[in-house]
Amino acid sequence: MSEPRYRAAIVGAGAIAAAHAQALHHHGDRVALTAVVDVDLDLARRFAATWNIPLVHTDLDALERVDLVHLCTPPATHAPLALKCLEAGANVLVEKPPTLSLAELDSLAAASARTGAHVATVFQHRFGTGAHRLRDMIAAGDLGRPLLATCETQWYRDDDYFRVPWRGRWETEGGGPTMGHGIHQFDLMLSILGPWQQVTAVTARRARDVETEDVSMALVTFADGTLASVVNSVVSPRQTSSLRFDFERATVELSHLYGYRDADWTITPVPGHEDLATRWNRGRSDSVSGHTDQLAAVLDALDAGAAPPVSLPDTRTTMEFIAALYASAATGRPVRRGEIDPGHPFAAAMNGAAR
Repeated sequence: MSEPRYRAAIVGAGAIAAAHAQALHHHGDRVALTAVVDVDLDLARRFAATWNIPLVHTDLDALERVDLVHLCTPPATHAPLALKCLEAGANVLVEKPPTLSLAELDSLAAASARTGAHVATVFQHRFGTGAHRLRDMIAAGDLGRPLLATCETQWYRDDDYFRVPWRGRWETEGGGPTMGHGIHQFDLMLSILGPWQQVTAVTARRARDVETEDVSMALVTFADGTLASVVNSVVSPRQTSSLRFDFERATVELSHLYGYRDADWTITPVPGHEDLATRWNRGRSDSVSGHTDQLAAVLDALDAGAAPPVSLPDTRTTMEFIAALYASAATGRPVRRGEIDPGHPFAAAMNGAAR
């Protein structure tokens, strides 16, 4: 049996690291998980024992050469650790939010261009079969023009959740539920609807003792005129993640929590277009949107010598949307795409304040 083509390491052995390890083991014929790195040696050893990882380190500088690093550390560490990986020639798959600011993201883009190594962001909901089907039907013109969309991430995080020192602070988390929770849903929306044009938003602290917001709402205009509303919350006891797209010929909806199956999608055709439901239901699968499907796409790209999906230019669209949302909420006016240039205060930090 041949050895896997790629070697991978996980940096950060916290809760989300298990999803990465599971994905890597699923693709064990293509990539070997050879090391884990965490500042907590006991945690790293337990993680290595659970996932049969041969090497354990407490310092990224001690990591042997690998092809792919999965960054699962707290948000403030993403940019400096990713830069180290790029300089060592390793590709990076980084958890959300990929950086704390557009400025940090652009610094990674410059390093990537210089070193030839790539950075991709974990936006796994883009890779579920329902999202692929929706994009295919849009591209084929089956659904007609998109007209209206809603995107709601209404989750619940109690006070204990925010007692973790880096949570709820601009300097270490980069933002509230807009940055760290709803980002998956509106990234999927943006990947479906294409270029956004303008954001008008509000943010608030309604219940949690944090520096950042615990609720945000935005009205979005897309380049083709499509209108959308976006809600991000961590104060909603009945938790749901939902997307709704109203097209000329059908409404397509997704309702789930942290990952979706095909069964979580529904389509409601306009009378006279009932055949759309037949086409939608053709070839359904039982897979869950998650890290495994995105990792497959990353490995396919590496095989082809190409940038992995959700590379830095793709990621920047979503990160610029976040910066525009925060800027609009702070200034009380709409913010257009491209307005937040490198000299703009909201390019340096999502609260507009230099750190």
